[in-house]
Amino acid sequence: MPVLNIEGINVFYDNIQAVRDVTLNVRPGEIVTIIGANGAGKTTVQKTIMGLLQARTGSIMFEGEDITRLSTAKIVSRGIALVPEGRRVFPRLSVADNLILGAYARKDKEVAADQARIYEMFPRLGERKKQSAGTLSGGEQQMVAIGRGLMSRPRLLLLDEPSMGLAPVLVSQIFRTIVEINGMGTTVLLVEQNARMALSIAARAYALETGAIVLSGDAAELANNDQVRSAYLGE
Repeated sequence: MPVLNIEGINVFYDNIQAVRDVTLNVRPGEIVTIIGANGAGKTTVQKTIMGLLQARTGSIMFEGEDITRLSTAKIVSRGIALVPEGRRVFPRLSVADNLILGAYARKDKEVAADQARIYEMFPRLGERKKQSAGTLSGGEQQMVAIGRGLMSRPRLLLLDEPSMGLAPVLVSQIFRTIVEINGMGTTVLLVEQNARMALSIAARAYALETGAIVLSGDAAELANNDQVRSAYLGE
């Protein structure tokens, strides 16, 4: 059974349709990527999964439960977390406090241990844990955003353009981290304009154009597809 199953969602901003009959699924343990140009509707799909936008029609199932109309807080409590485009850290709060906020819905006693694991994953954050997040570099802020998402202990992690605005060496580091997170058992749905990098780490992929899925399949096969190579890989 897919961990996430989206069936025919249609999403509008007022009277403007942003997503058209999108159907996709993510299986347990996968990295699945949605590629597409800016404005294709990728972020809208993730916001709809999180309840930040409502689908006018269609359904979203997570682990067999219909979450289409649930609030964002309830969706997070079910086990989904979003690392948003643009990082969206709390700039005046410390790195440590940003991470703690990611665990706001948890009631267990292992939050501190999970925070320590984030510092192991991102040693630079451990060095800067008392520093205001707004004073960090873009790459460091992206680490904070990913760490904050992981602090909710999600079974499904949504990543929206994690490489945006980063230097190439940091892009490679972020993608290695995504693979590491997935290897630790977290299923990942990745939205990314850097199609080459996204397809290199994903098991499966969906290509989105003007709000509709135009191609889907094995990520390696899509990376060799002439249409994908022309439209998304610049070849």
